[in-house]
Amino acid sequence: MTSRSKIGRTGNHPDLLAGLIFIVVGALGLWGGRDLRMGSAAMMGPGYLPLIVSGLIVLIGLGVTIMGLLRSNEPLEVVRLRPLLIILLAIAGFAYAAGSLGFIIAVAWLIGVGSLADPETRLREVAASIVVLTIFGILVFILGLGVQMQLGPF
Repeated sequence: MTSRSKIGRTGNHPDLLAGLIFIVVGALGLWGGRDLRMGSAAMMGPGYLPLIVSGLIVLIGLGVTIMGLLRSNEPLEVVRLRPLLIILLAIAGFAYAAGSLGFIIAVAWLIGVGSLADPETRLREVAASIVVLTIFGILVFILGLGVQMQLGPF
């Protein structure tokens, strides 16, 4: 038996898939920033951070892929579409609401709708998460980093 056929039967398929996704995302980042000036560590250009982060993502993907090849066989589970679609809806709603309805409503939407993806979510936990993460987001992004975003439609 060759090592290639052994790897094909013993690979951890979820890790292999995750590693390949990391590699593709990192490669897209490298490709997207290919025309940006790199600069140096002392004088970073606009392409410096995207190149470093994308390169790290590719390296992480390679590591996860290699570990997936070395681990025991684990099949892929069936993709559950409902949670995936709910999360996509939550993110799309946040993107829309952030521009037109303000940060507070957008974060409440993101957390409230996103929590519907987990059938074991409790209303009290969702409410607490909305309050805490909204305050945290206002402090960090709007006040701390100076992101120009209205707090609400008011």
